[in-house]
Amino acid sequence: MDVLYPRCAGLDIHAQTVVGCVRIATGAAVRREHRTVATTTRGLLELAQWLASHQVTHVAMEATGVYWKPVWHVLEGPCTLVLANAMHIRNIPGRKSDVNDATWIADLLALGLIRSSFVPPAPIQELRDLTRTRTQFVREIARHTQRLQKTLEDANLKLTEVISDVLGVSGRAIVQAVIAGERDADQLARLAHPRLEATRAELVEALTGRVTAHHRFMLALHLQQITTLEQAVADLDKRIEDMLRPFRAAVDRLVSMPGLKTRAVAVIIAEIGTDMTRFPTAGHLLSWAGLCPRLDESAGKRRSTRTRKGTPWLKTTLVQVAWAAARTKNSYFHAQFLRIKSRRGPKKAILAVAASILTAIYVMLRDDTRFLDLGDQYFAHSDKARLTNRLVKRLRDLGVEVEIKVA
Repeated sequence: MDVLYPRCAGLDIHAQTVVGCVRIATGAAVRREHRTVATTTRGLLELAQWLASHQVTHVAMEATGVYWKPVWHVLEGPCTLVLANAMHIRNIPGRKSDVNDATWIADLLALGLIRSSFVPPAPIQELRDLTRTRTQFVREIARHTQRLQKTLEDANLKLTEVISDVLGVSGRAIVQAVIAGERDADQLARLAHPRLEATRAELVEALTGRVTAHHRFMLALHLQQITTLEQAVADLDKRIEDMLRPFRAAVDRLVSMPGLKTRAVAVIIAEIGTDMTRFPTAGHLLSWAGLCPRLDESAGKRRSTRTRKGTPWLKTTLVQVAWAAARTKNSYFHAQFLRIKSRRGPKKAILAVAASILTAIYVMLRDDTRFLDLGDQYFAHSDKARLTNRLVKRLRDLGVEVEIKVA
């Protein structure tokens, strides 16, 4: 095989050390040099100087947790960096050592056998940290809410039976009064909003329980955690809004699509960025996101077409957006969902809608265009023969004879 990069290096990264292998090819001769440095800033700067002294042009490293990030930040700029998926560059069994791993990575890089992973620029990485942290905080709020509801049930306060949102205006006021020591069910019922659907008698019956000091302590603990997390989410929202200002034009275009709001657009931009040149086609982006069938074929038999996990942060958001878009009447996504649902079921249909949404996002970001809805009659107009046969078959299944006449 031809050597693409005669002066390259492979790095085997760990928590405390980095093992590097410089590979220099001169004609048919190959010279290798190894060095082990610490992962401290001083050690990484020493690594950068060592690579520069050998005039290394390309450096490959394995994506090991978060340990690769400091190395990437220090080495970024002077040479081209390649981040490899650990599953794609496994070494031969029986030859596993840090030095051998670094040598193996350098050899694969020299021959161009490493596919670089997507590493977004620094502003996108910071936005990604914010959106992922916000998602984690929202999940923590949901967990503490469930624990609060569990404590209410243990005290025999059936608040969830009469109030849909325990942390709403009425629910929060009642919980705070219980924490303060209020025991009278009638007084607690008076704290509910007048527009609450439950009657006063139902509220009194549901709020008659057995509240102990332990219950009040646990309720106060969970409510305090929820309040703190809600404030953190509000701070994150402000920070995300500030980080989105350089991408405001892209955000304004994307929110014109059914199902997409600013919060979902922030997650999508944080995961894929706005520069679509990293993905040659929309199909490459769909494959990276895990929204297309996998290729698993052997001896002419296809063993599985299930979608792979992909990036969970992006895929989860796209599925949520797809459900919102599928409920938008008179839209292409609504028609697509109903068309596929009748044949493949709702799960396959919603994944197809999510894939269509990501494809549209790719085109909009690549071409700087706004969303153009094809309409709910797109499939009917694009394939009239198939629609006619399907409707005729449906009528015959119902016992109705149909005579077809072309207008």
